[in-house]
Formats: sequence, structure tokens, C-alpha cells
Amino acid sequence: MDRTERFYTIDRLLRNRRAVSLRQLMEELEVSRATVRRDLEYMRDRMAAPILWDPALRGYCYEPDEDNEGGRYALPGLWFNASEVYALLTMDHLLTSLQPGLLEPHIEPLRARVRRLLDSGDHSAREVQKRIRVLHMASRQTDRRVFGCIAHALLGRWRLTIRHLNRQAGETTERLVSPQRLAHYRDNWYLDGWCHLRKGLRSFAVDAIEHAELCDTQSAREVSESTLEKALGTGYGIFAGEKIREAILRFSPTAARWVASEKWHSRQAGFFESDGSYRLTVPYSKETELVMDILRHGPDVEVLAPASLRDRVQEQLNATLAQY
Repeated sequence: MDRTERFYTIDRLLRNRRAVSLRQLMEELEVSRATVRRDLEYMRDRMAAPILWDPALRGYCYEPDEDNEGGRYALPGLWFNASEVYALLTMDHLLTSLQPGLLEPHIEPLRARVRRLLDSGDHSAREVQKRIRVLHMASRQTDRRVFGCIAHALLGRWRLTIRHLNRQAGETTERLVSPQRLAHYRDNWYLDGWCHLRKGLRSFAVDAIEHAELCDTQSAREVSESTLEKALGTGYGIFAGEKIREAILRFSPTAARWVASEKWHSRQAGFFESDGSYRLTVPYSKETELVMDILRHGPDVEVLAPASLRDRVQEQLNATLAQY
């Protein structure tokens, strides 16, 4: 076990026994006499642990603290073993990397405590962070204040007034929305909510929300999870809808090596053909994002069905060729 786990074990032994001898600590920790003494000294000096040697009991124990409930010292922060702390720090690093700076004011106090705990072990927080790399592709900047207002309304179950930019139409509209959930998809945040203007479920790119204001006098309209999934979760990607069609794609044997391991949709189906090509069937409602994913495979993919999707891909290819 590493040093953090040894601290945890020492704390547990001192709590559960009247006194613990040096020999017992060596056996439990499976370390030398010198290592046990260094650990005890570190806990006294760095963690303010009131560890005493009791000559009568011939062992180490905690000095009772009358100011604490139960009269026992609580070792700060040791609710996790080392592997759990590393996992927590890794999760924190990934969460921060989702949108640098977006959640920092809320999680920084926790991060600081985790770093201090991790630094007392065998691997520093800096070392763990250095070994994790998160790369972003096409992520768009989100306003921290807008995100915070949305999160507040979402968890408090309040309505929101938002000013939203429709990039396709180039128009800005004001909407009253009952937020249902936040989704992080392909490096960007989306708000799924009930739009009171359109009287239906809509998904809004958070980075396209120019302003958000909490309506804390109006409770949010609740939408069941099954209704949310039916309206927004069954189509392909972030472009969803209730009218579902199936796309049938055939990938070349070369592309099949990668595509067969990819998850395009939770309800996809695929199989290898005799020549090594791969046939993939995915549901979709709006073809926008599906067409983009098809095009990135170039000549290694063919749309077999439906004809409307095949025609749309062909239109995009012809428009691309016209640029050259």
C-alpha cells in the first residue's frame, strides 16, 4: 500500500483500539519500523493528529479531544483510499476539461482539498494531471453566467427566459423555457427544455444563448423522461424528432475495421458481409448531422437507403466538387 493508504489504516487502527503497538503497526502496514515512525511523525506535524505514546498500554493512541463530538480526533479528508482519490482527481480533471473555467468557481474548493490529500501520498496532483490529456474538437465558448443561471433553474425547477440565436436563420428570439436537462455532446453543451412559445420540446445550444434570466416565481413544467427520450433521444445525434427513419450504410473493408467498433447510436445494428465490408443501420429523424458523419468517410461509405438520404449526400458532394 502507498502512504495515503497507510495513513488511512493507522487512523482506523487508532480509532478502533485503545492502543496499537509499534509491532502491530509494522505487521498491519507491512513496512519497516523506520517507515512507521516517519508516518506517525508526518501525521502529527502535517495533519495535526494528536498521536501519543501511552507507556501504561505500551502503544500509540489518540489523545482525547473534549471539543470534538465523541472526544476523538478526525483525520482531515481521509474518506477515500488512494485509488479512490486518484479516480476522483482524474474525474475532476476531465470535468474541468469539458469546458475550461466553466465550473471552476464551484469545484475549485473541492479540487484544492483533493490536491492536498493526494500530495500527502506517493503521487502529486500535478503528476496525475500531467498524465491525462483531453483534446477538444470544435468546442464553442459558453458564457459562464448563462451556464450558471441555466444550472440554477434546472436544479431549482424554475422557468427561464432566454435570448437565443438561431444560427441557421440568423435571427434572435426570446423564449420562455422550462429546463429539463443539460447534455454535453461533442464538446458542446445543449439545454433540453419545454419551449412555451412553440409549445413543445426543443434543444438549445447553450453557446447560442446570449442571455438567460431566472423566473423564480414560475415553476418549471415537468416532462417525463420517457417523453424526453421519445422526442429528443431517439433520433441521430443532437438533431432529434419523433418521426424516425432508418439509414442503411455500407462501409468498405478498410473503413469497417474502425466503424464496426464505433457507437453511432444506442439502437444501431451492424454486421460484416462476406467481402469484409460492414453494413450499419442507424435510426435518424433529421439528416443534418448524419450527413456530416457520412461525408467524413469519403469514398469508404455508400448510402444504400433511404433514397432521400442518398440524394442529400450526393447533393453535398456535388456542391463540394463545385468549389474546386
